[in-house]
Amino acid sequence: MLDPELVERITARRAELDELEEQLAEQLAEVRAERDELAVAERVLERIARQLAE
Repeated sequence: MLDPELVERITARRAELDELEEQLAEQLAEVRAERDELAVAERVLERIARQLAE
């Protein structure tokens, strides 16, 4: 028979990992969004630099 305490610990740990996964997914989404914004800013600056050089 399975040890109820062990099953409870496994269940609790799984819940902790699920929460951590959710937090990491949110952070990853924020990082990707900021990276995309920086890429846009870089393209705009390059365009402005080219226009000023003309």
